[in-house]
Amino acid sequence: MTRRFASFLAVLAVALSACAGSAAVEADPFVRVGASQFADAMAQASERDRTVVDLRTNEEVAAGFIDATDGADWVQVDFYASDFEAKLDALPKDVHYLIYCNSGNRSGTTLRIMKDLGFTRVTELGGGIQAWLAAELPVVQP
Repeated sequence: MTRRFASFLAVLAVALSACAGSAAVEADPFVRVGASQFADAMAQASERDRTVVDLRTNEEVAAGFIDATDGADWVQVDFYASDFEAKLDALPKDVHYLIYCNSGNRSGTTLRIMKDLGFTRVTELGGGIQAWLAAELPVVQP
């Protein structure tokens, strides 16, 4: 019985050390989140290292946009513009970007592009502004 208990403790120790090691691993800096998590990310980031990027067209933005709260930067980079990738590449790479589009398709593609371009941290709003509105979160009407 004592030998069995000692074996159990050894297995438990290995399991706990494995869990502790995985907890120490930093979260993926390129992530898709839901509307409430996106709002939390906007609220938690400091204003000097956060930029909200709207990937929609001028017409879509005119219908309303997500406000960059607490003085954070807000920028529109139209996904369909011919110089889209060049405009992204011109942005500083060490800023936390919070990106969204209408439904999540353009922002999903943009997340991968930004990773390939060397950006260090990007949070994507899964479901786009449609998910934001469905969660009854506020938008700015220009």
